[in-house]
Amino acid sequence: MQLPLFTHNKSHTRKKNKKDQRSKDRLVIILFLLPALTLFFLFVIYPIFRSIYYSMFDWKGFGPAVDFIGLGNYKKILNDAVFLKSIKNVLLIITLSLSLQLPIALILAVLVGRDLPGRSFFRTVFFLPYVLSEVNTGIMWMLLYNPDPERGFLNSILVLIGLQPVTWLADMNVVIYAVFITLTWKYFGFHMMLYLTGFQNIPREIEEAARIDGANAVQNFFRITLPLLSSTIKTSVYMSVLGSIQQFVLIWVMTRGGPVNASETMATYMYRFGFVRFQLGYGAAVAIIMFILCMIFSLFYQALTRKPDYLSGL
Repeated sequence: MQLPLFTHNKSHTRKKNKKDQRSKDRLVIILFLLPALTLFFLFVIYPIFRSIYYSMFDWKGFGPAVDFIGLGNYKKILNDAVFLKSIKNVLLIITLSLSLQLPIALILAVLVGRDLPGRSFFRTVFFLPYVLSEVNTGIMWMLLYNPDPERGFLNSILVLIGLQPVTWLADMNVVIYAVFITLTWKYFGFHMMLYLTGFQNIPREIEEAARIDGANAVQNFFRITLPLLSSTIKTSVYMSVLGSIQQFVLIWVMTRGGPVNASETMATYMYRFGFVRFQLGYGAAVAIIMFILCMIFSLFYQALTRKPDYLSGL
């Protein structure tokens, strides 16, 4: 049986209208994304490729880059003992952050996230260091680390209990740990707030049901709360590692990578050669190596932690 002509035309018109509507929707999406994409390519993609280009030259930052050396900068960097030392320091900071800083933040989040009296006050106090600028934080802790017992708070306490004062920022064996203490004081409040946000997304009914079934506080935390907090912990670990790799301001203010490169990181190493010694081609190569390390970690970490979330199932 053949359909009437007007029915066929109506169906054809409907398909055409849908096609036209989809085209209009795509155009609207492109127009809305265009400003963001323009800024993204202008301030992210273009600088990356420009840095790759300059890293191939022995460029001092003045005039055009004409002294092409290929991968010479990269070979020099990977054979530099100071750069290798900076990688070791970054790995040490990452290890200490994951083993000490984040667990401390998680424990404090558990304490101030429940029925602790005055929890709002403690949340504010613990988060306050993160609000301070890194320059202010570095100057404050430099005063605390002052080797003179009459001026340095920490050494005055050591002398008071009968111990010898410590040259916190001048001892090659101590300085990186002193810097890490400052980093922990600065950033643990940020991770604590991340965990508090994760706690708020956990339905209280699940924990109450576990208590009814006989689970104590420890079992409830390790078998209920911690698994449901896994997505927040993944985010915290991810940000902590990338932040450690790129750490610069606080270390530069406190030690400038010293003494004798004992607290050097990849970021301070890059800044020293790129903007202090004006070896911008060399500094660009260091920046590209940092970018590659961050990219490799991001890809591997996303692949390893790609598991469905307990709450959302995504």
